[in-house]
Amino acid sequence: MPTRPTSLTPVREKLRNEPILHLQLLQNSALYPISQTNPPTHRSHPPADLNPPSRARRRRPHSAKPLISQADGYNGGVPRLVLPFILAFGGVLSAQPTFFPLKDVRAGMHGVGRTVFSGDRIDEFQVEILGVLDNFGPKESLILARLSGGPLEHTGVLEGMSGSPVYIDGRLVGAVAMAFPFAKDPIAGIRPIEEMIRATSLRADLGAPEGAPQSPRRAAVALLDRDLTKAFPRPAPAPAGEPRMVDIATPLSFSGFTRTTLDTFAPQLRALGLEPRQGVASGGSADTSMGNPANLKPGSMISVQLLSGDLSMGAAGTVTHIDGSRIYAFGHRFLAVGATAMPFARAEIITLLPNLNTSFKLASTKEWMGTIGQDRDTAIAGELGKRAPTVPVSLTVTRNSQPVQSYQFEMVSDPLMSPLLLQMAVFSAIDSTERSVGAASVRVTGDIEFRNAPAPVRLDNIYSADNGAATLVSLTTAVPLAFVMQSGFRSLELRKISLHVEAFDQKKQLTIDSVTASRPEVRPGEKVQLSVLLLGDNGVETTRKLEYQVPVGAEPGPLYFTIADANVTNIADFRQTLTATPRSIGQLLSTVNSLHPNNKAYVRVWRAEPAFQLDGADLPAPPPSAILVLEGSVAAVAGITQTRNSKIGEMELDGGGMVLSGVKTIQVEIKE
Repeated sequence: MPTRPTSLTPVREKLRNEPILHLQLLQNSALYPISQTNPPTHRSHPPADLNPPSRARRRRPHSAKPLISQADGYNGGVPRLVLPFILAFGGVLSAQPTFFPLKDVRAGMHGVGRTVFSGDRIDEFQVEILGVLDNFGPKESLILARLSGGPLEHTGVLEGMSGSPVYIDGRLVGAVAMAFPFAKDPIAGIRPIEEMIRATSLRADLGAPEGAPQSPRRAAVALLDRDLTKAFPRPAPAPAGEPRMVDIATPLSFSGFTRTTLDTFAPQLRALGLEPRQGVASGGSADTSMGNPANLKPGSMISVQLLSGDLSMGAAGTVTHIDGSRIYAFGHRFLAVGATAMPFARAEIITLLPNLNTSFKLASTKEWMGTIGQDRDTAIAGELGKRAPTVPVSLTVTRNSQPVQSYQFEMVSDPLMSPLLLQMAVFSAIDSTERSVGAASVRVTGDIEFRNAPAPVRLDNIYSADNGAATLVSLTTAVPLAFVMQSGFRSLELRKISLHVEAFDQKKQLTIDSVTASRPEVRPGEKVQLSVLLLGDNGVETTRKLEYQVPVGAEPGPLYFTIADANVTNIADFRQTLTATPRSIGQLLSTVNSLHPNNKAYVRVWRAEPAFQLDGADLPAPPPSAILVLEGSVAAVAGITQTRNSKIGEMELDGGGMVLSGVKTIQVEIKE
């Protein structure tokens, strides 16, 4: 005789898998008398005849036996009130969350994690819960666990395991996210899945809504800055010798870059929680096709691709959870840039590399899979099948007008990341073809194009150094891009970058040594001739001459001539503009394109009289009435600043394809 089922699961599964049976049971449930209190015994399977009884069978005299007996089978064995309860309860069970609640996690529980140790095969490892660290961060908790199985006893917690899902009783509890540096045992911190979803659900869109107002602001990077990573949010570092749990470092794989590039930028990248690694990629043009979303599962490897093509750069991590087309990964920040649009690809593991500090996975990027739209403190999240916008970059290198190398690659468009990526790409291109020790000169020309912009940013500068030319050139090439992209104009989208780098094996630089005037005194309307002595390598001297006519009606008194290089002149001419908030895209680009190139020197003619600047334009020697108005407006009106001298003229001195550096000032007297 069949026994009564001990669980509703078989019933629920039968109803779910056979909708016709489900409908017939609903029809038959109308036959069960409400007063029935002695339910028949359940059978383990339904009878062969599931057709509802006819109306004739429904009518019976009051003296007849009960319509349903215990021998009538499954359809007749479920009371009228019990079947709706089964159906409702089955729906509740099927709708219950697939997550294991953090409040139910206890020390001593055991679970299973999933990650990739080789190729694209997802392997399981064992998890023993050690406890829960409440308020580990602001409104954040962390599950402490010991990992075992697979290679973990030998490698410990691996870089690249970030995001590996952990399950208890078949339900997702969180992602492997943190570890102790130099730990002997694979002890890990598991980020609760609730916190990953909550943090990345703050903004589901990629960027600001269409039509949102512009929010111009002062750029986070100044044109004379030397560190493009200072605007990035930085994770708290672990003090040396302190047993402190930190985010598992994200392996950042470089392909096509020189080893010197990784070594040069490693300190900055490690401060951001990234670990630069020499990687493997196919190179060439990026594959534009999208992969099959079914190839990604919780535990699969992905790579967030910052660059692709001849130069490739990707950050590897593990998928934690997939909800429809929504994907969650890493279990901690990547760069914490918030709303973004970064492409990601499926990745495969080439090998595991054990290390005394932190072992890591060496990954290879495969096909594109979608876009990461959120980069928050506890996770990254994105959308499968969505293509992220990227920026085509063309970089050519020549030596003495002969082509040497050419690079074509795609780059993410992000105000913080794009300038840093461009800096590293230019550095590697120069480092791979030019000598790093000894005198060298490099000229950079090109355009940085934006959508919704009246003109591109134009670059034309030459740099010369005894050592480290690649560092100087790459930084000064990327800083204008950072200045524009971080200005707050959301409609200013990066469209295309084209750069030409020309290298020379000699130091093409001249220094301003002295300036002399043809006469110490001059009258209004007369001319004065300036002789500028320039010194080069090996004692080479060059003299350049300029002529200036004193304006008719000039007041008697001293007249000054300052001959300076581009850096000094830019500070003098654009000090107020570069530190103010731009009012429009046109004004922003005009300011950047107005900066003086360094292959010329600039002669500033000025007098020691008060003057003003309005939005960067000089207002020399204003009348007394205007001075009163301007002085009262300096503190109240943006864009007005007072200067200590009044510029009355400016001339240029061509360097003949050489870098000009230095500053000199002379004085002549204007007589009546």
